[in-house]
Amino acid sequence: MNRRRLVRSLSALPVVAVTTWGAAALWFQLAPAPALAVGGAWTLLGLAVALVLARAPGWQHERRLLLAGALALLAMLGWWQSLAPSHARACADDVARLLEASVDGERLTLRNVRAFEWRTETDYTPRWETRRYDLSRLETADLVLSYWMGPHIAHTLVSFGFSDGQRLVLSLEIRKERDETFSAAGGFFRKFEQVIVASDERDLIRTRSNVRGEQVYLYRLRATPAQLRAALLDYLARAERLRRQPEFYNTLTSNCTTILFELARRIDPALPLDYRLLASGHFAEYAYEQGALTSRLPYAVLRDRGHINARGRASDTGAHDFSQAIRVGVPGVNAAAP
Repeated sequence: MNRRRLVRSLSALPVVAVTTWGAAALWFQLAPAPALAVGGAWTLLGLAVALVLARAPGWQHERRLLLAGALALLAMLGWWQSLAPSHARACADDVARLLEASVDGERLTLRNVRAFEWRTETDYTPRWETRRYDLSRLETADLVLSYWMGPHIAHTLVSFGFSDGQRLVLSLEIRKERDETFSAAGGFFRKFEQVIVASDERDLIRTRSNVRGEQVYLYRLRATPAQLRAALLDYLARAERLRRQPEFYNTLTSNCTTILFELARRIDPALPLDYRLLASGHFAEYAYEQGALTSRLPYAVLRDRGHINARGRASDTGAHDFSQAIRVGVPGVNAAAP
């Protein structure tokens, strides 16, 4: 292959990439029938343009085909930019309401705190509550990782503990519609809005360990009261911004793990970027290496003792409540060894 032919072949690669991106965007945004029709036409045109660029010039109607491809690209980009996040959708029950927070001195009031009673993923009793917390009693925070699709991907949550026994779990999640399910690929294509859910531990954590059967790990975080307060208020400020101005969820740049990193960087701006911010299943190991976990035991020990599933299931029939049971033996927590 001569140099000119190689250059022409390489020039076709961006066209193939843009064609693939556009086809995926149409698939996730449109209903199946129009997605197949419009996506098929877009794909055929894109591949034809790529073929024209890859071959030697001289094809009949080449200029017209390239012009058609350029116009189609402009139309695609215009359509993509027209997509806007919205709160006016028929959302699923568990993300139907938006968290509202107000602070008056040391008094924190949260409206639309989720307190569902989950029996199965589809059998549950909805309950939304207004709860009040004393910020002067905020004393702990735990990092929770829930593994639902293998060892490299986990959902990350933070549970704040108060000295009066209250616990507040915060989680950034997709705001799916009633007929939608989570799709990591769809998260790249403006398929979902994002929402911050606040709940007690029987909802956001127990539903993962006891109802869905996900593998859940809990780690005690090392932080001062001032740092805990700043992290909690920053989290709630993010929830308030989302309530006022909806934003799209993005699998890569705006997800349950990146928000934790953003909050942590407010406390320590020197925190380094790391691949484990994307491979969220390894986020606890990253936190351990940055000194954010309380114990200096080996990480493997923290992970082993932080696995809560057996203790969580036992709490359904035992004397201890769920929050007490899952912390038994967790390093850094004042609980008796198992």
